Amino acid sequence: MRRKDVLDLDDFSPDEIREVLETTSAMKEVLARPIKRVPPLRGKTIVNCFYEASTRTRVSFELAAKNLSADVVNISASGSSVEKGESLVDTTRTLQALGADMVVMRHAASGAPYAVARELSASVINGGDGWHAHPTQALLDLFTVQSRLGRIDGRRIAIIGDVLHSRVARSAAWGFATMGASVILCAPPTLLPIGLDTAILAGLRAKGVATEVAGTPAVAMTHDIDAALRDADVVMALRVQRERMDAGLLPSLREYARAYGLTRERLARARFGAVVLHPGPMNEGVEIAPDVAHGSQSAIEEQVTNGVAVRMAVLYLLAGGRAGPAV
Repeated sequence: MRRKDVLDLDDFSPDEIREVLETTSAMKEVLARPIKRVPPLRGKTIVNCFYEASTRTRVSFELAAKNLSADVVNISASGSSVEKGESLVDTTRTLQALGADMVVMRHAASGAPYAVARELSASVINGGDGWHAHPTQALLDLFTVQSRLGRIDGRRIAIIGDVLHSRVARSAAWGFATMGASVILCAPPTLLPIGLDTAILAGLRAKGVATEVAGTPAVAMTHDIDAALRDADVVMALRVQRERMDAGLLPSLREYARAYGLTRERLARARFGAVVLHPGPMNEGVEIAPDVAHGSQSAIEEQVTNGVAVRMAVLYLLAGGRAGPAV
C-alpha cells in the first residue's frame, strides 16, 4: 500500500482494496491461532484519538494494534486538554512531538482527519468524521460480503435508511462501486442527500472505474424501498441517527419503522439468501426488526469480528507490510 493515510475509499483503486481484503484473510488466520499476537508492529506507537463516543471501532483498533505487538495510547476528548480549550492543531502537534507512528482519529467535524494528516508526518486513519467517511467500516463490509458470497463484482447492494447523516453509507457506496457492484441508496426524501449518486459516479469515472454494472448505474438513489430491495444480494440497514438529526426530518420513529424498517416481509423481496448488514449500533424495531437482525441471513456479528482483522490489515500495510499469508 503506497499511501501515507487512509482517509476514505474515494481515492482507493480496485487493486488497493483487493490488497486490503487479501491481507485481511491472512489476519483472520492469525486471529484463529491459540496465540493471536504477531510481531510486525513491535516498537511502533498507535494513538487512538477519539473525539466522539465509540465502542466497536475504538476497541477493534486497539485489539488490532495490540495483536500486531504495537504500543497503544488511547485519547478521548473527555479528560484531555481538549476540555481546557486545546485546538485540534495543537493536539496534532502534541502527537507529533510524542512520536506517534500512526493516529486513528474519530471526530464530529467532517474533514478533521484530513487537517490532521496534512500536519502530521505519522500515518492517519479516519475512524469516522462527521457525516463524511468511515473507510475501515466500508472495508470490513466488503470483506464480509466477499466471505459470504464469494465475490463482490456484479452484486446488487441495497443501503437503506438515514443516508444523509451516514458516513458509512458514503464510504460503502464508494467501496462497493469501485469493486464492481451496483449500489442503490434508499431513504425518505428528507434523508437522501441530493446529488450524492452523481458525485460518486463522477469520481468513479475520474479514477477509471466502470460507472455501469450490467447496464445499470453503479450508484443510484430512490425513495422506493420495494424497488431498492428487488433482486438485492446484500441489504444494509442504517441506524436512524437521532443525535445528528435536526427536528422535523421525520414525522416519528414509528412512522419511519412502518415505511422503511427492514422486516422479514420486506427482506423476502431481495434475492433468496441475501446477506443482511448493519454498521451498528442498532435501533431494533426501528430500522431493523429483531428477527432480521438475529436471523440466519444476518452477518452483523461477522462484521464486528471482521472489523479486527480488517484494521489489523490496514495498520500492517500502512507500516510497510506486504499483502499475503507471511504474517
